[in-house]
Amino acid sequence: MIKKLDKLILKSFLGPFIATFFIAFFVLMMQTLWKYIDDLVGKGLDFVTIGEFLWFASASLLTLSMPIAILISSIMTFGNLGESFELVAIKSAGISLLRFMRPLVFVAILLSGITFLFANYVIPYTQLKFVTLYNDIFYKKPAFDLKEGVFFTYIPTYAIKVGKKDEDNKTIHNVLIYEQTNSLQDNCIVAETGVMTVSEDKKFLEFNLQNGYRYTERGNSGDSSTEFIRLGFKTFKKLFDLSALQKNNTPDSIYRSNFKMKSVRQLSNSLDSINKIRDSLNTKMKKELNGYLHYININDSIWKKNIDTLQVDKFDKLIPDSARLTVYESAITTANYLRSSLQNNGTEIAAKKIDIKFHKLEWHRKFSLSLACLVLFFIGAPLGSIIRKGGLGMPLVVAIIFFLIFHLLNMFGEKFVKEEITTPFTGMWLAIFVLVPIGIFLTYKAMHDSQLFSKEFYYRSFKRIKPFLSTFRRAKK
Repeated sequence: MIKKLDKLILKSFLGPFIATFFIAFFVLMMQTLWKYIDDLVGKGLDFVTIGEFLWFASASLLTLSMPIAILISSIMTFGNLGESFELVAIKSAGISLLRFMRPLVFVAILLSGITFLFANYVIPYTQLKFVTLYNDIFYKKPAFDLKEGVFFTYIPTYAIKVGKKDEDNKTIHNVLIYEQTNSLQDNCIVAETGVMTVSEDKKFLEFNLQNGYRYTERGNSGDSSTEFIRLGFKTFKKLFDLSALQKNNTPDSIYRSNFKMKSVRQLSNSLDSINKIRDSLNTKMKKELNGYLHYININDSIWKKNIDTLQVDKFDKLIPDSARLTVYESAITTANYLRSSLQNNGTEIAAKKIDIKFHKLEWHRKFSLSLACLVLFFIGAPLGSIIRKGGLGMPLVVAIIFFLIFHLLNMFGEKFVKEEITTPFTGMWLAIFVLVPIGIFLTYKAMHDSQLFSKEFYYRSFKRIKPFLSTFRRAKK
């Protein structure tokens, strides 16, 4: 049964949480937009495509927005209650801090579960759509924008320049068009004026040129001689295909095998498959070695007993002169084959090892980021009760410091995993391992009314040790 005290803490928490969540989400969204702004500008994208891009890009930001929102809102909630002396009244009534925090603990667990479900089911799908759309936008050529005195070279095999454009944006003057259909043929069109129109479906560009010349140089393959043709015209129509400037619609199935596009179950299945493939490659490599190096399987072989004293010149005496060259060539051929086989199998095994590393990294990321919501709550709530300051001043500063610590530890842990300094488990849980003791320490201090952030406490402590410092200085002199 929910009591009035539980309702009080829930109402105090929900308002700051909703506000800080959307603020953090908006800030991260703007950061993402500035990151990809160069790839979006000048491509002639419609608002629907830009909206889809931002929607798919923003989905992955929830796993960062949720922890920082919980951290800031918990500090603000308990800071406001402490500043208005409500926490003092609650503690004086015999209610412990942990009992007062209990409803918000359940809320933090609920939000951690939502974050995990989102990271496990929604983010893989949105990442798949985002990567597909981003690659289509990235490789899309800029939209058709013909500027005065500048060559437009994004239509394949053409370079177009106009000297002047009238205000109607259709009439053009001093037109120059270079065309190269193959390495042996160059065409050039020069015209005084013309009218430029684009088809309604934006797929074709039509130039109706007037008073100009068409220059053509032709040649035959295998022959260095060429033929030059000059053709004058009063009117000439030139059609350009703009399909190369359109955005491709690549099927998302080609990116589906990426580890970022998989849920926990899919990652586990992929890990099992990759491990089996790696084991089969190791078995295959051993069989190939055993097939050529027969003496490895002989337990009492002489080469194992006398490997240190065996000399090449003794081995040469065992082979007749007539067969010595054949034996050497066969040995060199076998050695080259084994080296090539080891290199190829080693490359495949190394690739599978990297796949396993990244799959494990992503598997642990889904759990660690979800649990971070709960860990940061146990840092924010006691911090707020110790600081006893509401609003967005001190709580925001302290929250940003702890979130930066959390985010940097996550980045360092992931980097350590990629550089094989540590295991995926240790790397992705590094931030949790560091912050859990801090949360326990702060909770303990808050339960015992610690003056950890009180200036008066440190001032009184300094006054107590000041006589000892003075005595120590006099004794030193």
